[in-house]
Amino acid sequence: MDMTAVRDLAPPHTIDGRHDDDLVAAARRDLRAFGLLYERHMPRVYDYLRARGATPEDAADLTAMAFERAMTHLADYRANHSGVLPWLLRIARNAWIDQHRRRRFGFLPIASALDASDPDPGPDALAIANERDRWVRSMVAGLPEPVRDAIALRYAAGLTGAEIAPIIGKSEAATRKLLARGIQTIRGRMTDDDPA
Repeated sequence: MDMTAVRDLAPPHTIDGRHDDDLVAAARRDLRAFGLLYERHMPRVYDYLRARGATPEDAADLTAMAFERAMTHLADYRANHSGVLPWLLRIARNAWIDQHRRRRFGFLPIASALDASDPDPGPDALAIANERDRWVRSMVAGLPEPVRDAIALRYAAGLTGAEIAPIIGKSEAATRKLLARGIQTIRGRMTDDDPA
């Protein structure tokens, strides 16, 4: 059976029938096993970095940097603590913060990071998408940094409140409240001229 077929049959928390923690243990002995972790988690790390504000090029660079850091710090990973994806996202978050401090690039809209629509849109579609992006940017940019970060982790990386909590250094309950307040604030700012 080929690798694609094995991946298709594997439960969502495994690759090649192996749990992430097992892959980390294997990668500590043979770095080729790290490739499976990269393959599984790279898209979500990249999406998170895009939602944080990185351009596509910066997100690709930061994703590579995060996985490089993870590979060199495999010994620091603790199995069954919070999981591989939150660990990788914490590394990516730190890489983004480091890069942001050095270069001070701005925040791009979450809507752009999550948009997987037509790769060749017409002028009308581009105008609508740009207006929606401006609207989302204004709603999210007005939130405090911890709320923006939590929203990016939730909606771009697809993490749960329990997975976000250790990344941002808050309890699960505090994280859920942070997310709820952020969404409530955005909803409160909505007007009839919402471009969505």
